[in-house]
Amino acid sequence: MTFGEQPAYLRVASDLRQKIVNGSLPPHTRLPSQARIREEYGVSDTVALEARKVLMAEGLVEGRSGSGTYVRERPVPRRVSRSGYRPPSGANPFRQEQAEEDTRGTWESSSEQEGASAEIAVRLGIQIGDRVMRTRYVFRDGGEAMMLSTSWEPLEVTGRTPVMLPEEGPLGGCGVVERMAGIDVVVDNVAEEVGARPGLAEELLALGGVPGHVVMVVERTYYASGRAVETADVVVPADRYRIAYHLPVK
Repeated sequence: MTFGEQPAYLRVASDLRQKIVNGSLPPHTRLPSQARIREEYGVSDTVALEARKVLMAEGLVEGRSGSGTYVRERPVPRRVSRSGYRPPSGANPFRQEQAEEDTRGTWESSSEQEGASAEIAVRLGIQIGDRVMRTRYVFRDGGEAMMLSTSWEPLEVTGRTPVMLPEEGPLGGCGVVERMAGIDVVVDNVAEEVGARPGLAEELLALGGVPGHVVMVVERTYYASGRAVETADVVVPADRYRIAYHLPVK
């Protein structure tokens, strides 16, 4: 096989990727061995190895200890819907993060106080080390972990109030807007930024991914009269979900 200016390992990876996509190498099929790739494409062992690494990094194949490398099942992406910052009154945490009316997921959460890191301090407009309440969520759909969320609220706003713990008290489990209204803080704006990055080891462990998989991160911040009252990172596995926005036209 003749290769152009593109590195040989990328050309090999591209050809194998196409075979995976068109079904020539269906899910659970063993990927050709390094020796077979070397022979079929006329490349070195190094090139063959690098091509396999590319496919593994893309999540198309997975290694099985003592058995080889196999084509992964390609999930059909499902949708995570978002539609603005005002959930229905009394909305549960799953509905706060998913705008779809028929969402019936479950969740687990834990809260603890900590000092604000440099990044969180900037996002909340507070000083590094100021006390915040950090709450971590794992959202599940049909028992499968599909979304993580970590939120931070400045205790200068919620400390010593009935809503200090997001999942406890008279408004436990309600949306940020409703909880803040309970202490006379009127949320009037929200900002969301969506990005992508390799998942952290602990995130992929919770979400059932493998090292190298990419996650989408929604960085969300609620504001009341220009003051940040909550910021959160919502993490979704990019190979299984798409984030869809439904925004009102004003």
